[in-house]
Amino acid sequence: MDNGLLIVTSAFGAAVLAGTGQVVRRALRARRDSAALREKIAKNQHIPRSLHPVVDTDICIGSLSCLKACPEGDILGIVDHAARLVHADHCIGHGKCAAECPVGAIKLVFGTAERGVDLPEVDEFFESSRPGVHLVGELGGMGLIKNAVTQGLQVAERLAEVVAGGGTVVVVGAGPAGLATALGLKSRGVAYHLLEQDTVGGSVAHYPSRKVAMTEAVDLPLVGRFGKKTISKEELLAGWSEVIEKAELTIAQGVKVEGIEGQDGHFKVLTNRGTVDAAKVVLAIGRRGTPRKLGVKGEELEKVFYGLKEPEQFDGAKVLVVGGGDSALEAAIQLATESSAEVSISYRAAEFGRCREANRARIAALVGQGKVRALMASQVTAITAREVELEVSGRAQRLANDFVIVNVGGELPTEFLQKAGITMRRYQGRAIGEPTTSIGLEAVGGPRKRRHAGSAEDRRTLRRLRALRVLYAAVGVAVLSYLWWRGDAYYPLSRLARLRSPFHASLKSSGPWGHGVGIVATAVMLSNFLYAVRKRGKALTGFGDIRGWLDFHVFVGTMSPLVIAFHAAFQANNLMATSTAGALLVVMATGVVGRYIFGLVPAQGGRATELEDLAATFERLRAYAAPELAHVGPAATALLDRATAPVRAGFMPSLFLRYPFEAAALRLRLRWLRRRFQDAERFEDLRRALLKLARLRWQLRFYGSLKRLLRGWRAFHASMAVFLVLTLTAHIAVSIYLGYGLP
Repeated sequence: MDNGLLIVTSAFGAAVLAGTGQVVRRALRARRDSAALREKIAKNQHIPRSLHPVVDTDICIGSLSCLKACPEGDILGIVDHAARLVHADHCIGHGKCAAECPVGAIKLVFGTAERGVDLPEVDEFFESSRPGVHLVGELGGMGLIKNAVTQGLQVAERLAEVVAGGGTVVVVGAGPAGLATALGLKSRGVAYHLLEQDTVGGSVAHYPSRKVAMTEAVDLPLVGRFGKKTISKEELLAGWSEVIEKAELTIAQGVKVEGIEGQDGHFKVLTNRGTVDAAKVVLAIGRRGTPRKLGVKGEELEKVFYGLKEPEQFDGAKVLVVGGGDSALEAAIQLATESSAEVSISYRAAEFGRCREANRARIAALVGQGKVRALMASQVTAITAREVELEVSGRAQRLANDFVIVNVGGELPTEFLQKAGITMRRYQGRAIGEPTTSIGLEAVGGPRKRRHAGSAEDRRTLRRLRALRVLYAAVGVAVLSYLWWRGDAYYPLSRLARLRSPFHASLKSSGPWGHGVGIVATAVMLSNFLYAVRKRGKALTGFGDIRGWLDFHVFVGTMSPLVIAFHAAFQANNLMATSTAGALLVVMATGVVGRYIFGLVPAQGGRATELEDLAATFERLRAYAAPELAHVGPAATALLDRATAPVRAGFMPSLFLRYPFEAAALRLRLRWLRRRFQDAERFEDLRRALLKLARLRWQLRFYGSLKRLLRGWRAFHASMAVFLVLTLTAHIAVSIYLGYGLP
């Protein structure tokens, strides 16, 4: 066998193996994730608590870079060949998955169709329904420290633009969001008053001792980089103290805000220590000031606490922790490991489903060791001086008890917000910022505030990306134009005429210019694999937006075969060079399919919803025509049952072959059915519904099968990329071995 053919065949075989391996790995992962999602649904653990990602399968290109992005681990999975929130009960709204989606297919939303979330209504600048009053942090649904800090910095940036000279901003709450807002304002020279009714740190100050409080470092104005990947409550509070000292922030502690009077630009903030004038007000007060209560008899006793600070104070006592979230589990863990208390934990569900996996595993280990007693599927019904009464799996039970620690979350300070004139809305699976008319938000009260699409930071990022795309286009046109100008007297010539050309020695593929172009093009082409490294690994995660990396990937992937064509002088001289060029073209073509064409094919979602609505209407028509159907017999019933059967995607060629016959058969059956119907009006309603159902069902099958076919681009793209690298390596090795100066 010819050496070139042997090399190409071997490279192709290796590429096929690599592609097959990728397909198998994805299939196994998808099977595992689909099973996990079904299990979650069966246990009613598929409903997220609050802020969570939703993947638009019409946009998703299946890069799956979002899977590795979450600091909590495998929260997302692969279901129906696209990313999907699988472990919704573990999702705490980091938002890293949305940031790591290269095509913007993920959005973060509050609430679900099954479980709404009541939150203050704010716009892209976090301004509430009362003009001039802004809300940031936990109060607006952002429970994570990193997100709260980010919001504080963003609202400070906005206020610096709109507050007139001499205006003062009052920031209420010295937690992470309030401190970040004050830092942002001071760094921009905006006057501020930072008011705190309790202690600096906000919710963090009430965390249990040594609780891990942050999973990401942040950049703060005036002080620089702050925090680390994991940091305890004590370290975080000490760090904030250093920030306050370094930035020389002024904080008025022990000041409780009781109301807000006046209007935008001329507010009077009423406090227990007098009135403070303000042009703008930022509320960063969190939720923990109003802990959620159990609502049972005896909850007012002094033995009931709403959080754990020092476990040592419960030494030797019988303690019941109530709740199933991270705070409750961490309290039980600390009591069991850092005190001599006899610990029990009560949770209303059969399993802990609202906590981190690490806490779940730790509490399970302590239960197994007998250090914690878990009372699952239980609810506290009453609290007495010496006992706690519970209902455990439907049975009444009494538990000897000295102390109860309730950790069931916090409630919004609704009364204060209503008094301040701030509208509340119920979000049911929709992102803040989307218009009511398109998403059906259920208003809790008050007129709707106008919204804007996207945050200021998002718009800046998009502007940068657009500018980069223009730059890529300009560079591409300039490079190709120069390469053609350099050889416009040589490339159009025939092979024989080229040998006589004075430019042949330089511009041929093995000449100094041609070979130089090949070296540069190869180096640039290999840089394209940096996108895969950025997408799958963590080494480059902090460098640039993932969308910018994808744009660079597309630019290099498009330019590489065009520039390589100049290296080859638009000729294919041998099998290896031809194979390399062919692989380049296939990689580029499959890349175009994956990045652009795949997203143009709609998923079944919208059509499926239309089909469900139509099927419901059809069922009502069938019930309406029940007397006639009973007269016709089981053949009519079978025909109608087939019309509403589940739709499955098929093999595309067979769909086109079968569709004319299926359509003709349906019309023949309808003719047969028409002759047996006595009520012509009822039959006409049924006939129209049946024909529309049939069309929709075929469209669903078509879109499903087309999506399935186009999903093969990933395997082709990866396989041909491997093939390209192997043949390119062999091509370079052979050219070096033979000597690139040969004619």
